[in-house]
Amino acid sequence: MATIAGNLWEYNFARIIVLDVTDDYRLSQGPVPMDCYPVLKEVWVPMYEIDARLSDPQLMEGYLYDWHESPDRPDAPWFVGVVHAQLLVEAEVRAASH
Repeated sequence: MATIAGNLWEYNFARIIVLDVTDDYRLSQGPVPMDCYPVLKEVWVPMYEIDARLSDPQLMEGYLYDWHESPDRPDAPWFVGVVHAQLLVEAEVRAASH
């Protein structure tokens, strides 16, 4: 009789951690280590949806997709960096006033 070693759901679902990287733009600084960003949200999605969900505008309401980093191991999370949409509005207002 065959036995299953491990949890199959770990291969069928992806953990996405959404990080707020707004300060990189607000402060005009380069990226910092991943664990320095505030975590906004953590979600689990089916692996077949991963491509569509990474840049989905509804992933974090009020934020815009900036980048993502895929995991180096199957059991590691995906990281998605998002920027607060208000920052874009503020930049457009400054540009229009000059």
